[in-house]
Amino acid sequence: MISWRDGVVRAVRGSWAGAVELEVDLDRPAGDRTSVRALAYTGLVGEPEVGDRVTLTVSALVRGLGTGGYAMVVAIPDRLPADPPPGPGHVVKARYTPLQPMLLGVDEQESPWHEQMREADDLGGLAVVVADLHSALPAVLAGVRAAGAGRRVAYVMTDGGALPLAFSRSVAQLRDAGWLTSTITAGQAFGGDLEAVNVHTALLAARHVVGADVVVVTQGPGNLGTGTRWGFSGVAAGEAVNAAAVLGGRPVAALRVSEADPRDRHRGVSHHSTTAYGRVALRPADVVVPVADGELWSRVREQAATLCEPVGLHRLVEVPVAGLREALEDSPVRLSTMGRGLDQDEAAFIASAAAGAHAATLTA
Repeated sequence: MISWRDGVVRAVRGSWAGAVELEVDLDRPAGDRTSVRALAYTGLVGEPEVGDRVTLTVSALVRGLGTGGYAMVVAIPDRLPADPPPGPGHVVKARYTPLQPMLLGVDEQESPWHEQMREADDLGGLAVVVADLHSALPAVLAGVRAAGAGRRVAYVMTDGGALPLAFSRSVAQLRDAGWLTSTITAGQAFGGDLEAVNVHTALLAARHVVGADVVVVTQGPGNLGTGTRWGFSGVAAGEAVNAAAVLGGRPVAALRVSEADPRDRHRGVSHHSTTAYGRVALRPADVVVPVADGELWSRVREQAATLCEPVGLHRLVEVPVAGLREALEDSPVRLSTMGRGLDQDEAAFIASAAAGAHAATLTA
């Protein structure tokens, strides 16, 4: 069920590519709230202004879920956007929902890249870093940059978390800073520079259309988990490893690591990584372990070794951590994972940065 509210825009709090953050006074309370932060995707509902009446959904907000930080603007009913001009593209995403957008797919018949995508079948050894959480993205990029500038990096956003790329303020800032060359949204996710039907075509587009040297694959913000072995959206990380390997890429598995998570199943190497890479991934990947002193990193190496030869399928790769902390501190976006920053959970970001640093060494 969906909880609906109407309200009036009191203030525009900020904006970034494709999104506007608002303060909205509600006609009737949502729980104990009479005003809410709301988010409008300008490509779907237009550009809201102070004084506009807006229709919102507030279900997750009322329940206090992790995805409930915002009410979502469904429409500006008194000022609907004009119909888009006729143009190519028949790929529908967020399909059969009220706000389904029709987009130009990178590989569809009307695409200028259709001919090269029709024949594309090989990544040619392209380095593909796979991570569980969206928060790993800037850390992986910091690691790539620590290995030297000049590499073209594409981000493939899967549909396990947020569907609109515009939800990620981090991606907008990383693009502005020049840390990302291109974004590709796969599956039901939308809003990237290129739209792809699935992870396979997204990876092929990164290689054959973007000309990327390194690709990072992870879900958008809003990881879904149920506290069970299999019930989490990061399972798709193992499927992304398979896709990269089947297409002739070089998969690099970024481990989800924590030294501060209060839940034991996420301390050291998270069970999300051991399940995705140990049970779902059926092709070998480079599993990257930072080389550093301390009990935590000894535990991480032991846990990672169970995924790697001769016990498991994958290749264990050790990466020195020298320079990675400094690279992370230079990030143009605020580093945060599960509400913890670099100083609160350094290991989480070091593990992702090490994967990026290793991937950079695989580029030609």
